[in-house]
Amino acid sequence: MRKTKFRKDRLVPVHTTTQTALRRYACERDAAFPNPKDQAFFLSSRGNRLSATGLQSGFAQVRKLAGLDDGKPLRPHDLRHRFAVTRMSLWHQQRANVQALLPVLATYLGHTNYSDTAYYLTGSVDLLAMAAERAFRDGGAA
Repeated sequence: MRKTKFRKDRLVPVHTTTQTALRRYACERDAAFPNPKDQAFFLSSRGNRLSATGLQSGFAQVRKLAGLDDGKPLRPHDLRHRFAVTRMSLWHQQRANVQALLPVLATYLGHTNYSDTAYYLTGSVDLLAMAAERAFRDGGAA
C-alpha cells in the first residue's frame, strides 16, 4: 500500500485467493472506468474514491455474505486487531521467541512504537492466558 496513514508505504501480506479477487476487481473496475475520476484502488459506482460511508456499506454486505453478522458488528479496523492477536497466539503455540518477533508484528501493523502494537494485543483473554501458561511452564520466559 502506498501513502497510507501518516503517508507511509506498507507491505501487506495477502493470501493468494485474495490477490486473485483483487486482480479480478481491478480488471472489472478498469473496464467500467477506463478514465476514473480518482486514482484510488476502490471506486464508487460513479468512479470516485470510495467514501467512508461507501466502505462501511460495502463491508456490511460482505460481512453478511461471509456469515460474520453475529450480533456485534465487525468493523474493518477489527481485522487488524484479530490479525495481531492471531499472529501472537500462533507464535506462542509454536513456542517462538515472541519478544524477538514483536518488531516484525509492529512492522506489519505500520507502528514505530511497540506501545502502539501492544494496544492491539490488550484485552484478549485467550492471548493473556496463553502467555501466562507459557511463562509458568517455561519458568517465566514468555
